[in-house]
Amino acid sequence: MEVIVLPEPVFDSSFSVEKALLKRRSIREYLGKPLTIDEISQLLWATQGITHFEGFRTAPSAGALYPLEVYVAAGNVKNLKPGIYRYNPFKHELLKIKSGDFRKELAHASLGQEWVENGSVCFVITGIYDRTTRKYGSRGIRYVDMEAGHAAQNLLLQATALNIGCVTVGAFYDNHVRRILGTSTEEFPLYLIPAGKKR
Repeated sequence: MEVIVLPEPVFDSSFSVEKALLKRRSIREYLGKPLTIDEISQLLWATQGITHFEGFRTAPSAGALYPLEVYVAAGNVKNLKPGIYRYNPFKHELLKIKSGDFRKELAHASLGQEWVENGSVCFVITGIYDRTTRKYGSRGIRYVDMEAGHAAQNLLLQATALNIGCVTVGAFYDNHVRRILGTSTEEFPLYLIPAGKKR
């Protein structure tokens, strides 16, 4: 499996959390300019990056069980070939799942929402409920859904700070997204988040 080591994320900037909260909006139109691998690195770190030597991450997780996986369907990124990649937060790297531009297929899977295809990338957040329900029972389903919300908001705020537009998409056919990603039925797609340079 091809491994892409990501650039180190930045841990400080002049763009405050307060400003990111003020400026965050759902953006569905993009310039068509490529994102950079540095921007992808920063967005992934914000979503699920490691922040402590014990493995704690940027988003809280019930029991520190971390049931989420993050994928990138890349189509227009400098120095990153089109393909489906899975983020490995432990080594801050991407693992290439398959080659090719799958943004159009993801747009079809999401009921033809064109912004899924038009973004430079589409992030996909999935949940493996068993990681949490084995400890918390059926209540764990709620915890996984809450965690996906935390992770998505981190991505949105970081994107705002980088002047990148994105929007959360919840309407899609789960099995179609699974097929595109190549995941099992134990892994549930929870969010599609296309991202690209703002108009």
